[in-house]
Order: sequence, then C-alpha cells, then structure tokens
Amino acid sequence: MKESTSREQVLKAVRKALIHKSEVDYSASESETEIYITPEEESLELLFAKTFSSLKGNFIFCETKDDFPKILSNLIAENKWETVFCAETEIADMLEKGGVPFKSNENDFLACNVGVTLCEFLVARTGSIIVSSRQKAGRRLPVYSNIHIAVAYTSQLVYNLKDAFKLLKKKYEPGFPSQVTTITGPSQTADIEKTLVNGAHGPKEIFLFLIDDNS
Repeated sequence: MKESTSREQVLKAVRKALIHKSEVDYSASESETEIYITPEEESLELLFAKTFSSLKGNFIFCETKDDFPKILSNLIAENKWETVFCAETEIADMLEKGGVPFKSNENDFLACNVGVTLCEFLVARTGSIIVSSRQKAGRRLPVYSNIHIAVAYTSQLVYNLKDAFKLLKKKYEPGFPSQVTTITGPSQTADIEKTLVNGAHGPKEIFLFLIDDNS
C-alpha cells in the first residue's frame, strides 16, 4: 500500500478532530492579573510621547484646544499640504474657528492628501492610537490619506491595550464597533524583497495632536 500524501494526512487529522471534539475549558484563560507594571516615575503623556516618537510618529502637545488649529495651520503651510479632509464635527468646529481650510464633502474624499480624525483611546505602553468604525470618520479615512492627523485628549490615555478594550466595551455597550484598528506608527512593510517601503498599507506619515483637557 502506498503511503498517503502529506495533504491526505492533514485532511485525515482535520476530519478526526471534527468528529472527536475535545471539551476544553477556557474560562480561566482571561486573567485580571497585570503582566506589565505601570511605571511610577513618568506620566502616561510622557510615556506615550516617547514610545510614539520612537516608532516614527510625530507627537505634538497642545495646552488648549485653541493651540491645535494654530499649530496645524503652520504645519500645513510648512509642508505645502493640499486637500485636508475632515469628517469629524468636533474637529471641523475647531478648524473653522481657527481659519484652517478643509474639505468635508464626500465627493472630495478621494482627492484628499491629509486626513484629520479623532480617536477612541491612546495606549501609552505601545504608543498606539485606537480608532473604530463607530467614529464619524469611519473605516476609510485613517488608512486612505497619505498623511493621517489624529487628535486626542489627555483623558483618553490608558496604559495598556487591555484597558482600552475594556473602556471601548463600556462606551458602546451593549453593541461593539464592527472594526477596531490599532495604529502603531506609520505604515511600513519589508515583505517585498526585504526592502522597507513606507505607506504600503496606509499613511506614510502620522501626526498625533494631544490636547490637554485635565487642567
């Protein structure tokens, strides 16, 4: 008798597993014990800024809401950015108040070079920005534009991903966003001939404006 091929062996193992299902109890797999300890010597703001910057993100701190459009306006002029798109009402109000031109019409979306969004939370330990499909900007804007500008408040800072997901669950209870994305630095890949390419799956640059709302 000929020995079965590797494919047949795999299929046989799959069929066996489907027929003889094992009852495994995973109830104790979700532990409340913290793996990472929050450093006491530095604030979440400082930890996030250091980690985010080390991942080639551009961190900008704003003491007040009024600082945001002023700094952004200078940034747009310096980099000669065109077609800034924003669908978030809260940010649009700040941009209009600060005299920063932007587009919000759906017909202008495909022509946008810079996308401005809010976010759900910031994870200090990993320097990550959490966005979801429940936001006004939706699924597309954070990944479509060449430059993503995220706006957050100091009250949105958490230490760990676990903390962020707990708060997300509470925020949207009883439902949950159909998509939650963790943005950790600008898009990069070295999958093609081990050559590092920026912006392969998303923005080439990412800016985070952190507005102090705890003072």
